[in-house]
Amino acid sequence: MFGNDPVTLSEGLHTLVSEHLPLRDSLNELYSLCEKIKKGESDAFQQLIGDVDRFSSQLERHSKREEDILFRMMEEYLGKNGGPIAVMEYEHEQAHRYINDFVKNTTSDNQLTIEMQNHNASLIENAYHTLLNHFSKEEQVLYPMAERLFSDEEKQQLLAQITK
Repeated sequence: MFGNDPVTLSEGLHTLVSEHLPLRDSLNELYSLCEKIKKGESDAFQQLIGDVDRFSSQLERHSKREEDILFRMMEEYLGKNGGPIAVMEYEHEQAHRYINDFVKNTTSDNQLTIEMQNHNASLIENAYHTLLNHFSKEEQVLYPMAERLFSDEEKQQLLAQITK
């Protein structure tokens, strides 16, 4: 179950891991905008607001399928309390909290000061670091663990459910 040998992921797990690439690309773009904001580039903040909104929708779709399908299937083997699933769910909550705080802080009609813009850019930087670390854990530990745990039938069930 916890072996370090390389594992070839089944189609459903491969689908989930392949979603990380565009999410990483978007995260890198968000981080770049945060760097511009900290350098004082005034139009970068408005772009960040729109880009965070689009990214949030992509992330939500991916996270929901992991939480509602993959994690629930893995709980059958690992239990519901503690362990890797609890860690993954906590990291989802943490990243979503950073993003949701950013959205809440930037949806008012009030003009944000430079300090407030920098603070909100820091929230996105925190989400960036949290998610990059999280994706790495999923790819190196969680998905290979699921591949080893699931029967062929469960792997087909996972694929069917995430491709609905």
